[in-house]
Amino acid sequence: MEKTDRKSEILHVAAKLFRERGYNAVSMRDIAKELDIKAASLYNHISSKQEILELTIIRIAEAFTNGINLINSQDISVKEQLTLLVELHIKLTLADPDAMACVNNDWMHLAKQELDYFIQMRNRYEDKFRSILKKGISSGEIADLNVELMLFSMLSTLRTLHLWYGRKKSLQPAQLKADMTRVLLQGIL
Repeated sequence: MEKTDRKSEILHVAAKLFRERGYNAVSMRDIAKELDIKAASLYNHISSKQEILELTIIRIAEAFTNGINLINSQDISVKEQLTLLVELHIKLTLADPDAMACVNNDWMHLAKQELDYFIQMRNRYEDKFRSILKKGISSGEIADLNVELMLFSMLSTLRTLHLWYGRKKSLQPAQLKADMTRVLLQGIL
């Protein structure tokens, strides 16, 4: 196995353990045990548990940042932008629910520099999302409701999708995208 493949495996296993037990409750020995290797062998691929957390969280945060930047740069309607944002959240959640759980539950354990970078990305993401909602209100494409409430409602649902979908895997990804987009953008009435 190549070094990068092993590193990816370490990150995946660690994210799973962080999700199950919480970042503080997982040791490098726990990760090594789960991988069936010696703890010392982990250090050939990764320098610390903190590095694992940073790589996991920053990768997802950058994927969201790149995604919203791409969506925001397109000359499409607000409804299409919002649909793509919902689909972005679903895609990233389904691709790596354990890493998504780390982003939601363990971000506060990042070291100062990475924590600042993460918070900056999260704030910019929310600002761009908010801007899309405001544009939709201004253009009459979406209802003139409280922007903060819309942002909170949508992001709360999307950020916790990993919790719910893990128990409802019988719902196929395509149906999840279609139904969730409809519920979040059109409501249930």
